[in-house]
Amino acid sequence: MKLVLSYILSSLYYLFFGIVLVVFHVIQVICRKVFGYSAHKKSVDILNLLLLRCLVFLGSRVSFENSYAEELEKNCPHIIVANHQSMYDIPPLIWYFRKLHPKFISKLELGKGIPSISYNLRHGGSILIDRKNPRQSLPEIKKFTQYLNETHNAAVIFPEGTRSRTGVPKSFSANGLLMLFKNCPEAKIIPVTINNSWKLQKRGSFPLGIGIHIQMKVQQPLLVKNFTPKELVEKVESSIVNDIQNNSKNK
Repeated sequence: MKLVLSYILSSLYYLFFGIVLVVFHVIQVICRKVFGYSAHKKSVDILNLLLLRCLVFLGSRVSFENSYAEELEKNCPHIIVANHQSMYDIPPLIWYFRKLHPKFISKLELGKGIPSISYNLRHGGSILIDRKNPRQSLPEIKKFTQYLNETHNAAVIFPEGTRSRTGVPKSFSANGLLMLFKNCPEAKIIPVTINNSWKLQKRGSFPLGIGIHIQMKVQQPLLVKNFTPKELVEKVESSIVNDIQNNSKNK
């Protein structure tokens, strides 16, 4: 019965999810071309709030725990580092960190074909990298760090590279993190642990899981200048991974 219900609710979810993406693609284009960055950024914030609200069709919700909100002021670059469990990790991060203007280091393939999402990645300050081509990706990340230092915006990076489909964390790839740390010496690192979002896609893209409680928790922020880059990679990874719920308990 639950499986049948998940097919029905997933259909409703995708209907409204798709409508939001299509409508806000047009809104983004108008906001960016007519009113500039600030209007475009606000349209993206509202887009991601509505994408979060679409989870109600699945009987699912997101909770966000942040005991360090007072430390996250837009007076320096921030680097948001999180484990990656599903595509549904992204809207909560954009919405809850909206005051920091989060921008993504994303794979090249996402820059085309997805209404709203591809447009924002191409025009909203994020970068698209070819993960199989360091000659392309590392210079792009270096250029991105200059942008972060100038604007004090935040970078969002998923160092696992590809999302975990079972909740079990993959090893972090250090190259992107090391480049960010080296070129943003005044940055503040925000480690974020994500739990349970993998359950939305445990059967794949359809049907989606229902009644899921996605939990996100901000760990202790860290200053880049207080550690060597290698120490910082290890410290960030351990702070994130140590709070990931045991997968065997989630089955």
